[in-house]
Amino acid sequence: MLLLRTQLGSTLRGHRLRQRRTLRDVSGAARVSLGYLSEVERGQKEASSELLASICDALDVELADLLAEVSLEMRVAGAGGVRSLAPSAPAQAADAAVAAEQPAVEETAVPAAEPALALVGGPARSALRRGETVSLAA
Repeated sequence: MLLLRTQLGSTLRGHRLRQRRTLRDVSGAARVSLGYLSEVERGQKEASSELLASICDALDVELADLLAEVSLEMRVAGAGGVRSLAPSAPAQAADAAVAAEQPAVEETAVPAAEPALALVGGPARSALRRGETVSLAA
């Protein structure tokens, strides 16, 4: 079983090594003891969110990017590939049975949520200022 702390440590170590930085350098910049950082990288210690943020700052890596990278690596390593998040057939059948017992409720159309994106500039930002609709393709 792959542990989160193991994958976090491995990914942090990968970033540090790609930057050709030493444990001493990163631990000083992150204000973390060298020994503790080493244990985090080896997956022997659970790092708090504050500690992870400090290490990420020292490595000039966004915490959200680190977590996304770790998540992807865990998905690939966990089941030999990315698994579907859709409910299984038995779960769908159970949901249908429950729905059949419920009184009919009129459903209203809810627009699908779009991913949150930051608009830094350019034509999309100008269009938003003018009150125009901007379509973002993810």
